[in-house]
Amino acid sequence: MARVLIVDDSPTQIFTLKKLVEEWGHETLIAENGSQAIEIARQEQPDVILMDIIMPGMSGFQVTRKLSRDQATQRIPVIFVSTKDGEADRIWGMRQGAIGFVTKPVNPDVLLSAITDAVVA
Repeated sequence: MARVLIVDDSPTQIFTLKKLVEEWGHETLIAENGSQAIEIARQEQPDVILMDIIMPGMSGFQVTRKLSRDQATQRIPVIFVSTKDGEADRIWGMRQGAIGFVTKPVNPDVLLSAITDAVVA
């Protein structure tokens, strides 16, 4: 069982992702913005982070860059879960420190595979 931090500003997306992740037997933590995500990641040290890109305040790209540069959180794998699905978005996301990219609407099999790969790696 992994501890999964879900970062999204949409209550609907949080509900959907939380339900899927918990059905697979994982524990979930929730952050509704980038600042909360950084704070929770530092305090709780989740096994993996599912990160939205488009959020008010700090984008998922900015949050991931901060997490990847912080010694306390740099080893936590980040998977982007976003409606942005362009090749440039994927490349930029990986450059910020993410290890995966899942497009919304989420295919449960793809998401499960990404989480499993991140936790095992």
